[in-house]
Amino acid sequence: MKKIRLYTPGPCQTPEDVLVEMARPFEHHRTEWFKGLMQDATAKLKQVFQTENDVLVITGSGTAAAEGALIGCNPPGSKLLTIEGGKFGQRWGIIAEQFGLDVVRHEVEWGEAVDPQVVADYLKNDPAITCVMLTHSETSTATLCDLEAIGKVTNEHGKLLIADCITSIGALPVFPDKWGVDVAITGSQKSLMLPPGLAFVSVSERAWRTIEANASQHTYYLNLNQARKAAAKFDTPYTPAHVMVRGLCKALEMLLEEGMENVWKRVAAMAEATRRAGEAIGLKVFSKRPSDSVTAFNAPDGVSVADIRAQLQERFGIQSAGGQDRLKGKIFRIGHMGYLDALDAVAAVAALEQVLYRLGHKFELGAGVTAAQKVLAERL
Repeated sequence: MKKIRLYTPGPCQTPEDVLVEMARPFEHHRTEWFKGLMQDATAKLKQVFQTENDVLVITGSGTAAAEGALIGCNPPGSKLLTIEGGKFGQRWGIIAEQFGLDVVRHEVEWGEAVDPQVVADYLKNDPAITCVMLTHSETSTATLCDLEAIGKVTNEHGKLLIADCITSIGALPVFPDKWGVDVAITGSQKSLMLPPGLAFVSVSERAWRTIEANASQHTYYLNLNQARKAAAKFDTPYTPAHVMVRGLCKALEMLLEEGMENVWKRVAAMAEATRRAGEAIGLKVFSKRPSDSVTAFNAPDGVSVADIRAQLQERFGIQSAGGQDRLKGKIFRIGHMGYLDALDAVAAVAALEQVLYRLGHKFELGAGVTAAQKVLAERL
Protein backbone atom coordinates (compact mmCIF):
# COMPACT_ATOMS: atom_id res chain seq x y z
CA MET A 1 0.00 0.00 0.00
CA LYS A 2 1.31 3.41 -0.95
CA LYS A 3 -0.23 6.71 0.16
CA ILE A 4 -0.11 9.89 -1.92
CA ARG A 5 1.99 12.34 0.06
CA LEU A 6 2.13 15.81 -1.47
CA TYR A 7 5.23 17.74 -0.45
CA THR A 8 5.17 19.82 -3.62
CA PRO A 9 4.97 23.60 -3.20
CA GLY A 10 1.55 23.45 -4.82
CA PRO A 11 -0.75 21.72 -5.22
CA CYS A 12 -0.48 20.92 -1.52
CA GLN A 13 -2.12 18.28 0.63
CA THR A 14 -5.87 18.90 1.08
CA PRO A 15 -7.62 17.83 4.31
CA GLU A 16 -10.15 15.03 4.06
CA ASP A 17 -12.81 17.25 5.65
CA VAL A 18 -12.39 19.77 2.82
CA LEU A 19 -12.64 17.06 0.16
CA VAL A 20 -15.80 15.69 1.79
CA GLU A 21 -17.30 19.18 1.94
CA MET A 22 -16.76 19.62 -1.80
CA ALA A 23 -18.29 16.19 -2.52
CA ARG A 24 -21.67 17.12 -1.02
CA PRO A 25 -24.64 17.97 -3.30
CA PHE A 26 -24.62 21.60 -4.37
CA GLU A 27 -27.07 24.24 -5.53
CA HIS A 28 -27.05 26.68 -8.43
CA HIS A 29 -24.54 29.52 -8.12
CA ARG A 30 -27.02 32.39 -8.62
CA THR A 31 -28.72 31.72 -5.30
CA GLU A 32 -28.73 33.00 -1.74
CA TRP A 33 -27.03 29.72 -0.84
CA PHE A 34 -23.95 30.67 -2.84
CA LYS A 35 -24.03 34.28 -1.66
CA GLY A 36 -23.93 32.98 1.88
CA LEU A 37 -20.81 30.95 1.06
CA MET A 38 -19.17 34.01 -0.51
CA GLN A 39 -19.99 36.18 2.49
CA ASP A 40 -18.49 33.60 4.83
CA ALA A 41 -15.41 33.08 2.65
CA THR A 42 -14.76 36.81 2.23
CA ALA A 43 -14.87 37.49 5.96
CA LYS A 44 -12.50 34.61 6.68
CA LEU A 45 -10.14 35.55 3.84
CA LYS A 46 -9.67 39.00 5.37
CA GLN A 47 -8.54 37.34 8.60
CA VAL A 48 -6.10 35.02 6.82
CA PHE A 49 -4.81 37.93 4.70
CA GLN A 50 -4.49 40.11 7.81
CA THR A 51 -6.21 42.96 5.97
CA GLU A 52 -9.18 45.30 6.12
CA ASN A 53 -9.01 45.81 2.35
CA ASP A 54 -11.33 44.17 -0.16
CA VAL A 55 -10.44 40.56 -0.92
CA LEU A 56 -11.78 39.29 -4.23
CA VAL A 57 -12.32 35.67 -5.25
CA ILE A 58 -11.32 34.89 -8.85
CA THR A 59 -12.01 31.60 -10.64
CA GLY A 60 -8.58 30.80 -12.02
CA SER A 61 -5.01 30.35 -10.83
CA GLY A 62 -2.93 32.89 -8.95
CA THR A 63 -1.58 34.03 -12.31
CA ALA A 64 -5.13 35.04 -13.31
CA ALA A 65 -5.49 37.35 -10.31
CA ALA A 66 -1.97 38.70 -10.84
CA GLU A 67 -2.68 39.45 -14.50
CA GLY A 68 -5.88 41.30 -13.60
CA ALA A 69 -4.07 43.37 -10.98
CA LEU A 70 -1.09 44.05 -13.21
CA ILE A 71 -3.29 45.34 -16.05
CA GLY A 72 -5.63 47.28 -13.78
CA CYS A 73 -2.87 49.07 -11.88
CA ASN A 74 -0.93 50.12 -14.99
CA PRO A 75 -3.05 52.39 -17.21
CA PRO A 76 -1.65 54.20 -20.26
CA GLY A 77 1.14 56.57 -19.23
CA SER A 78 2.25 54.45 -16.30
CA LYS A 79 5.56 52.64 -15.91
CA LEU A 80 6.09 49.35 -14.15
CA LEU A 81 9.17 47.99 -12.38
CA THR A 82 9.26 44.20 -12.01
CA ILE A 83 11.68 42.48 -9.63
CA GLU A 84 12.56 39.07 -11.06
CA GLY A 85 14.45 36.62 -8.87
CA GLY A 86 13.10 33.39 -10.29
CA LYS A 87 10.67 31.74 -12.69
CA PHE A 88 7.59 33.38 -11.18
CA GLY A 89 9.09 36.83 -10.87
CA GLN A 90 9.96 36.57 -14.55
CA ARG A 91 6.34 35.83 -15.36
CA TRP A 92 5.17 39.29 -14.33
CA GLY A 93 7.65 40.98 -16.65
CA ILE A 94 6.63 38.69 -19.49
CA ILE A 95 2.94 39.45 -18.97
CA ALA A 96 3.65 43.18 -18.87
CA GLU A 97 5.48 42.98 -22.17
CA GLN A 98 2.71 40.81 -23.64
CA PHE A 99 0.21 43.59 -22.93
CA GLY A 100 2.53 46.30 -24.25
CA LEU A 101 3.12 47.99 -20.90
CA ASP A 102 6.10 50.24 -20.29
CA VAL A 103 8.13 47.97 -18.02
CA VAL A 104 11.61 47.94 -16.52
CA ARG A 105 12.65 44.40 -15.66
CA HIS A 106 15.26 44.03 -12.89
CA GLU A 107 16.79 40.58 -12.58
CA VAL A 108 18.04 39.28 -9.24
CA GLU A 109 20.48 36.37 -8.97
CA TRP A 110 18.38 33.25 -8.45
CA GLY A 111 18.60 32.19 -4.82
CA GLU A 112 19.18 35.74 -3.62
CA ALA A 113 16.64 38.34 -2.49
CA VAL A 114 16.47 41.86 -3.86
CA ASP A 115 18.00 44.55 -1.64
CA PRO A 116 15.26 47.10 -0.82
CA GLN A 117 17.84 49.81 -1.55
CA VAL A 118 17.87 48.66 -5.18
CA VAL A 119 14.15 49.41 -5.38
CA ALA A 120 14.72 52.77 -3.70
CA ASP A 121 17.43 53.65 -6.24
CA TYR A 122 15.16 52.79 -9.17
CA LEU A 123 12.37 54.99 -7.80
CA LYS A 124 14.76 57.85 -7.06
CA ASN A 125 16.47 57.74 -10.45
CA ASP A 126 13.31 57.15 -12.51
CA PRO A 127 10.34 59.14 -11.13
CA ALA A 128 8.23 57.94 -14.08
CA ILE A 129 7.88 54.52 -12.41
CA THR A 130 4.37 54.33 -10.96
CA CYS A 131 4.15 50.72 -9.81
CA VAL A 132 6.43 47.94 -8.51
CA MET A 133 5.60 44.24 -8.81
CA LEU A 134 7.52 41.44 -7.13
CA THR A 135 7.25 37.95 -5.71
CA HIS A 136 7.40 37.77 -1.92
CA SER A 137 8.22 34.07 -1.66
CA GLU A 138 9.83 32.97 -4.93
CA THR A 139 8.70 29.36 -5.11
CA SER A 140 11.13 28.36 -7.86
CA THR A 141 14.17 29.25 -5.75
CA ALA A 142 12.62 28.93 -2.25
CA THR A 143 13.70 32.51 -1.50
CA LEU A 144 11.97 35.18 0.59
CA CYS A 145 12.41 38.92 0.05
CA ASP A 146 11.92 41.66 2.66
CA LEU A 147 8.44 42.75 1.62
CA GLU A 148 7.99 44.98 4.66
CA ALA A 149 11.11 47.02 3.84
CA ILE A 150 10.18 47.26 0.16
CA GLY A 151 6.68 48.41 1.09
CA LYS A 152 8.21 51.19 3.14
CA VAL A 153 10.25 52.28 0.12
CA THR A 154 7.34 52.28 -2.33
CA ASN A 155 5.12 54.17 0.09
CA GLU A 156 7.77 56.80 0.74
CA HIS A 157 7.85 57.41 -3.03
CA GLY A 158 4.07 57.25 -3.47
CA LYS A 159 4.17 54.22 -5.79
CA LEU A 160 1.83 51.24 -5.99
CA LEU A 161 3.15 47.87 -4.81
CA ILE A 162 1.80 44.57 -6.17
CA ALA A 163 3.03 41.46 -4.35
CA ASP A 164 2.76 37.88 -5.51
CA CYS A 165 2.19 36.26 -2.11
CA ILE A 166 1.11 32.95 -3.59
CA THR A 167 3.42 30.91 -1.34
CA SER A 168 3.48 33.28 1.60
CA ILE A 169 -0.08 34.25 2.58
CA GLY A 170 -1.43 31.56 4.87
CA ALA A 171 2.04 30.16 5.59
CA LEU A 172 4.18 33.13 6.61
CA PRO A 173 3.50 36.42 8.43
CA VAL A 174 2.20 38.88 5.82
CA PHE A 175 0.58 42.20 6.76
CA PRO A 176 -0.55 44.02 3.60
CA ASP A 177 -2.10 47.02 5.38
CA LYS A 178 0.72 47.54 7.85
CA TRP A 179 3.43 47.04 5.22
CA GLY A 180 1.81 49.21 2.56
CA VAL A 181 1.21 46.42 0.04
CA ASP A 182 -1.47 47.72 -2.32
CA VAL A 183 -2.25 44.40 -3.99
CA ALA A 184 -1.54 40.99 -2.44
CA ILE A 185 -2.29 37.79 -4.34
CA THR A 186 -2.49 34.11 -3.47
CA GLY A 187 -3.99 30.90 -4.86
CA SER A 188 -6.12 28.09 -3.50
CA GLN A 189 -3.64 25.25 -4.07
CA LYS A 190 -0.95 26.50 -1.70
CA SER A 191 -1.33 27.31 1.99
CA LEU A 192 -5.12 27.47 1.79
CA MET A 193 -5.20 23.67 1.40
CA LEU A 194 -7.45 23.38 -1.67
CA PRO A 195 -7.02 21.97 -5.16
CA PRO A 196 -6.08 24.48 -7.88
CA GLY A 197 -8.88 26.63 -9.26
CA LEU A 198 -9.34 29.78 -7.18
CA ALA A 199 -7.25 32.92 -6.75
CA PHE A 200 -7.58 35.69 -4.17
CA VAL A 201 -6.50 39.31 -4.32
CA SER A 202 -6.63 42.06 -1.70
CA VAL A 203 -6.70 45.61 -3.06
CA SER A 204 -6.03 48.87 -1.19
CA GLU A 205 -8.11 52.01 -1.64
CA ARG A 206 -5.14 53.68 -3.30
CA ALA A 207 -4.92 50.88 -5.86
CA TRP A 208 -8.67 51.00 -6.44
CA ARG A 209 -8.44 54.66 -7.43
CA THR A 210 -6.02 53.70 -10.19
CA ILE A 211 -7.95 50.60 -11.27
CA GLU A 212 -11.31 52.40 -11.39
CA ALA A 213 -9.85 55.26 -13.43
CA ASN A 214 -8.31 52.83 -15.92
CA ALA A 215 -11.01 52.73 -18.58
CA SER A 216 -8.78 51.15 -21.22
CA GLN A 217 -7.99 47.84 -19.50
CA HIS A 218 -7.25 45.20 -22.14
CA THR A 219 -8.99 42.49 -20.18
CA TYR A 220 -12.56 41.29 -19.82
CA TYR A 221 -12.75 38.22 -17.63
CA LEU A 222 -9.99 39.48 -15.30
CA ASN A 223 -11.29 43.05 -14.93
CA LEU A 224 -11.10 43.69 -11.20
CA ASN A 225 -13.68 46.48 -11.43
CA GLN A 226 -16.27 43.91 -12.49
CA ALA A 227 -15.17 41.52 -9.76
CA ARG A 228 -15.49 44.24 -7.12
CA LYS A 229 -18.94 45.27 -8.31
CA ALA A 230 -20.22 41.69 -8.00
CA ALA A 231 -18.38 41.09 -4.71
CA ALA A 232 -20.28 43.97 -3.11
CA LYS A 233 -23.34 41.68 -3.39
CA PHE A 234 -21.33 38.57 -2.41
CA ASP A 235 -21.44 37.35 -5.99
CA THR A 236 -19.16 36.92 -9.00
CA PRO A 237 -19.45 38.51 -12.45
CA TYR A 238 -19.07 35.17 -14.25
CA THR A 239 -19.63 31.50 -13.45
CA PRO A 240 -17.66 30.66 -10.29
CA ALA A 241 -16.09 27.41 -9.16
CA HIS A 242 -18.73 27.34 -6.45
CA VAL A 243 -17.91 23.87 -5.12
CA MET A 244 -14.36 25.16 -4.54
CA VAL A 245 -15.78 28.12 -2.62
CA ARG A 246 -17.63 25.68 -0.42
CA GLY A 247 -14.38 23.83 0.27
CA LEU A 248 -12.65 27.18 0.83
CA CYS A 249 -14.99 28.02 3.70
CA LYS A 250 -14.06 24.76 5.43
CA ALA A 251 -10.32 25.16 4.80
CA LEU A 252 -10.33 28.72 6.13
CA GLU A 253 -12.27 27.59 9.18
CA MET A 254 -9.56 25.02 9.91
CA LEU A 255 -6.75 27.59 9.57
CA LEU A 256 -8.50 30.11 11.78
CA GLU A 257 -9.28 27.47 14.41
CA GLU A 258 -5.57 26.73 14.61
CA GLY A 259 -4.85 30.47 14.67
CA MET A 260 -2.71 32.19 12.06
CA GLU A 261 0.19 32.81 14.45
CA ASN A 262 0.21 29.09 15.26
CA VAL A 263 0.13 28.24 11.56
CA TRP A 264 3.12 30.51 10.92
CA LYS A 265 4.94 28.95 13.88
CA ARG A 266 4.26 25.42 12.63
CA VAL A 267 5.40 26.15 9.08
CA ALA A 268 8.55 27.94 10.31
CA ALA A 269 9.43 25.01 12.58
CA MET A 270 8.96 22.43 9.81
CA ALA A 271 11.09 24.50 7.44
CA GLU A 272 13.90 24.96 9.95
CA ALA A 273 13.75 21.27 10.88
CA THR A 274 14.09 20.32 7.22
CA ARG A 275 17.00 22.70 6.63
CA ARG A 276 18.84 21.48 9.73
CA ALA A 277 18.20 17.87 8.72
CA GLY A 278 19.60 18.52 5.26
CA GLU A 279 22.73 20.10 6.67
CA ALA A 280 23.18 17.14 9.03
CA ILE A 281 23.26 14.70 6.13
CA GLY A 282 25.47 16.80 3.88
CA LEU A 283 22.94 18.68 1.78
CA LYS A 284 23.30 22.36 0.92
CA VAL A 285 20.33 24.72 1.13
CA PHE A 286 20.15 26.51 -2.22
CA SER A 287 18.74 29.88 -1.17
CA LYS A 288 20.79 32.53 0.58
CA ARG A 289 17.56 33.90 2.14
CA PRO A 290 15.31 30.85 2.51
CA SER A 291 11.54 30.98 2.56
CA ASP A 292 9.75 28.88 5.17
CA SER A 293 7.03 27.75 2.78
CA VAL A 294 9.38 25.60 0.69
CA THR A 295 12.98 24.39 1.02
CA ALA A 296 15.33 23.87 -1.92
CA PHE A 297 18.40 21.64 -1.66
CA ASN A 298 21.24 21.22 -4.11
CA ALA A 299 21.62 17.61 -5.17
CA PRO A 300 24.74 16.04 -3.63
CA ASP A 301 27.66 15.17 -5.87
CA GLY A 302 27.13 11.97 -7.79
CA VAL A 303 23.39 11.82 -7.16
CA SER A 304 20.80 13.06 -9.64
CA VAL A 305 17.71 15.09 -8.79
CA ALA A 306 15.66 12.82 -11.03
CA ASP A 307 16.71 9.73 -9.05
CA ILE A 308 16.00 11.38 -5.69
CA ARG A 309 12.51 12.47 -6.73
CA ALA A 310 11.70 9.20 -8.47
CA GLN A 311 12.66 7.06 -5.47
CA LEU A 312 10.83 9.31 -3.03
CA GLN A 313 7.68 8.78 -5.04
CA GLU A 314 8.15 5.11 -5.96
CA ARG A 315 9.11 3.94 -2.48
CA PHE A 316 7.20 6.31 -0.22
CA GLY A 317 4.54 8.05 -2.30
CA ILE A 318 6.24 11.39 -1.64
CA GLN A 319 5.84 13.87 -4.47
CA SER A 320 8.48 16.59 -4.39
CA ALA A 321 9.42 19.28 -6.92
CA GLY A 322 12.50 19.73 -9.06
CA GLY A 323 14.20 22.87 -10.28
CA GLN A 324 12.76 24.98 -13.09
CA ASP A 325 14.45 26.53 -16.08
CA ARG A 326 18.15 27.13 -15.30
CA LEU A 327 17.79 25.17 -12.05
CA LYS A 328 16.39 22.04 -13.66
CA GLY A 329 18.40 19.01 -12.56
CA LYS A 330 20.28 21.06 -9.95
CA ILE A 331 17.87 21.40 -7.02
CA PHE A 332 14.91 19.58 -5.52
CA ARG A 333 12.26 21.23 -3.41
CA ILE A 334 10.18 20.10 -0.42
CA GLY A 335 7.09 22.11 0.54
CA HIS A 336 5.90 22.91 4.05
CA MET A 337 2.51 24.37 3.15
CA GLY A 338 -0.95 22.87 3.24
CA TYR A 339 -2.18 20.01 5.38
CA LEU A 340 1.21 19.04 6.84
CA ASP A 341 2.36 18.86 10.44
CA ALA A 342 5.52 18.16 12.41
CA LEU A 343 5.32 14.38 12.00
CA ASP A 344 4.95 14.83 8.26
CA ALA A 345 8.19 16.82 8.30
CA VAL A 346 9.99 14.04 10.16
CA ALA A 347 8.58 11.44 7.77
CA ALA A 348 9.86 13.38 4.75
CA VAL A 349 13.33 13.62 6.27
CA ALA A 350 13.35 9.89 7.11
CA ALA A 351 12.32 9.00 3.56
CA LEU A 352 14.93 11.35 2.09
CA GLU A 353 17.62 9.70 4.22
CA GLN A 354 16.66 6.23 3.00
CA VAL A 355 16.65 7.34 -0.62
CA LEU A 356 20.02 9.11 -0.42
CA TYR A 357 21.53 6.17 1.47
CA ARG A 358 20.47 3.75 -1.24
CA LEU A 359 21.74 6.13 -3.95
CA GLY A 360 25.22 6.03 -2.41
CA HIS A 361 25.39 9.40 -0.64
CA LYS A 362 27.67 9.10 2.39
CA PHE A 363 26.31 10.29 5.75
CA GLU A 364 25.35 8.94 9.16
CA LEU A 365 21.93 7.34 8.79
CA GLY A 366 19.52 8.94 11.26
CA ALA A 367 21.45 12.21 11.60
CA GLY A 368 18.84 14.14 9.65
CA VAL A 369 15.91 12.78 11.63
CA THR A 370 17.72 13.58 14.88
CA ALA A 371 18.41 17.14 13.78
CA ALA A 372 14.79 17.63 12.68
CA GLN A 373 13.43 16.17 15.91
CA LYS A 374 15.54 18.53 17.97
CA VAL A 375 14.19 21.60 16.16
CA LEU A 376 10.60 20.44 16.41
CA ALA A 377 10.91 19.47 20.07
CA GLU A 378 12.29 22.91 20.90
CA ARG A 379 9.95 25.01 18.75
CA LEU A 380 6.56 23.29 18.87
